[in-house]
Amino acid sequence: MTDDERLARVALARIVEPGDEVGGRWLRQYGARKTLQRLTTEGEPLPWVTPKRWEALRARAAHIRPKRDLEEAAAAGVRFLVPGDGEWPGQLDDLGDGRPVGLWVRGTANVRMWALRSVAVVGARACTEYGAHMAAALGAGLAERGWVVVSGGAYGVDGAAHRGVLGVGGATVAVLACGVDRPYPRGHVQLIGRIAEQGLVVGELPPGEHPTPSRFILRNRVIAALTRGTVVVEAAHRSGALVTARAAQRLGRFTMGVPGPATSALSAGVHDLLRGEAVLVSDAAEVVELVGDMGELAPDRRGPVLPRDLLEPGARQVLAALPGRGAAPPDEIARGAGTTVDDAVGRLYELRALGYVERHGDGWKLTRQAMISVSPDRRSG
Repeated sequence: MTDDERLARVALARIVEPGDEVGGRWLRQYGARKTLQRLTTEGEPLPWVTPKRWEALRARAAHIRPKRDLEEAAAAGVRFLVPGDGEWPGQLDDLGDGRPVGLWVRGTANVRMWALRSVAVVGARACTEYGAHMAAALGAGLAERGWVVVSGGAYGVDGAAHRGVLGVGGATVAVLACGVDRPYPRGHVQLIGRIAEQGLVVGELPPGEHPTPSRFILRNRVIAALTRGTVVVEAAHRSGALVTARAAQRLGRFTMGVPGPATSALSAGVHDLLRGEAVLVSDAAEVVELVGDMGELAPDRRGPVLPRDLLEPGARQVLAALPGRGAAPPDEIARGAGTTVDDAVGRLYELRALGYVERHGDGWKLTRQAMISVSPDRRSG
């Protein structure tokens, strides 16, 4: 991309709102320099906009200072990326005409390389202790497995996920809905500063720009596109995190949800996702199994191995045939176990040696050790 085209994109980043698909069509059809020229000179309006919208864009164009924007960005340690740069994350191209005009980046890591192995963790701002714990655990677990965690730098789940990553020395990216030189929210200035030092802070808006409700919503499409999949940890029915998840689904990315109490309004949105195409996950290993490479499997989930699980099948059958209370003769035990009396007697002596049964006259009964290891139903029966 030529210097003129790059400088034109810097200017357009201040004129066109994030996600403006009409602006994206202009860029695709006319290029950045010609689009800017039409916006800054008298003449016929560009297509696909109303006269009112055209005048509003022209008013913004009258106040652009692209060279000054680049100078202020450089002074703040911020660089500007455009499509075609070696560091440009190609996943953003999946947004089509809604693709960012460019990306403002704080931090030294390579955005493209980090995006190739990244997962978004998003959720409620006013999260519960459970939500904060799960977000931090997911962030730390993903980082320890070599994954980059992307979130929005907000209060609640976002902040917990970022802190979980930072706590284990991992890689994290905050995608902001404002200029990356003026972090928002104010209470996260230190956190976002740490992210810039240890990871990356990125955004579509030029230096000094402030967030608005619509910019928060549109920012979420970048989080979804930048990553292989999105995990939602706590989200009410009306939640920006659900916007991110639905954007991920439209883009063909994996969508995952962490379940919560069925009575919690903060988990209601997640549960709706899980009733659809989202996949339930409970830890980082399950996330990686879904978004990772072949063979990156989560461990099998099993209950504890009990001593009786180690018995031979025939011995387990005989043990199961003994009554919960009192003694039984060998022939009754053999019938219950579906075997011969001789086989049952042999198994009973094996079980006695292991401490499971004891002989009482002509009958056999469970020992106290065996009674503890059997189910409550048998102990009562």
